[in-house]
Amino acid sequence: MNRRESLKLLSMSALASGFTWTVFDVKAAQGLKETAARANQSLSFEPAFFTPDELQLVNVLVDLIIPADDRSGSATDAGVPEFMDFMMTDRPTMQLPMRGGLAWIDYQCDKLFDNAFVDCTDEQRTQLLDSIAYPDLAAPEDSQGVAFFNSFRDLTATGFWSSQMGVEDLQYIGNTFVAEWEGCPEEIKEQLGVSDVE
Repeated sequence: MNRRESLKLLSMSALASGFTWTVFDVKAAQGLKETAARANQSLSFEPAFFTPDELQLVNVLVDLIIPADDRSGSATDAGVPEFMDFMMTDRPTMQLPMRGGLAWIDYQCDKLFDNAFVDCTDEQRTQLLDSIAYPDLAAPEDSQGVAFFNSFRDLTATGFWSSQMGVEDLQYIGNTFVAEWEGCPEEIKEQLGVSDVE
């Protein structure tokens, strides 16, 4: 199982059980739809919450979580930073954990590498993220970073797989019109070990 498939499973469980900050709802989906419409019209994105430095960090971080591959674009290509900015303004209780978590990331990079996260090398970024991406392996003193990164990763996955690009990446076809339903294909029934009921 590759990283994208793992994140997809995390995303689906996050959507099913809710994530740390909030539960995705219709209002959030409408906000994402409006953000995507602005992007399609080639309008420049003006963040309502993130500062320019925070937005730069968010752009780098979401693309490290969901990079572009041969199947689809990256998290920034899908509009995830815009989605996050919308969620921050829609859910004010998410603002302090987000701003604090981003500051924690930069503080740790400054302490370890004498640089902001966006100015670190790929190896340095990986070193920091590896220290907080796996809760069972993380040092107790990194617990705040672990909590932030888990929530940030969930929010990234939610933003990506609720976007048009993410839905296409999932290859979800449940919302397409079927003129005539011919039943479950025989090879699928065999895989599932079921047969038609007479």
